[in-house]
Amino acid sequence: MRRIALAALLSTPLLYGCSAFQPSGGATASGLAPYTQNGVRYVPIKDWEGFSEDGIASWYGKPYHGKPTASGEIFDTFAGYTAAHKTLPFNVCVNVHNEATGQDVVVKINDRGPFVKDRIIDLSKIAADQIGVSSKGTAKVRLDAVGRAGSDGTCAGAPGVSVFAKIRGFFSRLF
Repeated sequence: MRRIALAALLSTPLLYGCSAFQPSGGATASGLAPYTQNGVRYVPIKDWEGFSEDGIASWYGKPYHGKPTASGEIFDTFAGYTAAHKTLPFNVCVNVHNEATGQDVVVKINDRGPFVKDRIIDLSKIAADQIGVSSKGTAKVRLDAVGRAGSDGTCAGAPGVSVFAKIRGFFSRLF
């Protein structure tokens, strides 16, 4: 009986520590450490709920495809509804509204950037295609933080990725 009580007592901090890492029902917002890029210091936003921003979106693709993002995930421009933002935490889901087309897409922040003047977000190619940004290269958008990614790493409201897009993404990694 004492062994059981001792085992329960000793395992409690371990179990509590593991559960504190990943809150129930979603991925942890991370990437909160300040960083410097091109001589500019950026401090990620800790209180991101209710965040909105207006500005210019761009997209990034093939040169970065298959490479690690700032969050450590492998970038998939053809099948991942993801984006880069300078100060939003990783795993925050953002609705991106293209003001010219009226179209919306929900993306997960998993990278840092864009580090180009006047741009506020870099979208994966598939996300840019969804709202008509890829054809012109940039577009005026409104960003609204809408939550955190689920435990599967995706955002609720993000479009499903077609089988064709997954196959295209797989083969593009080979060549």
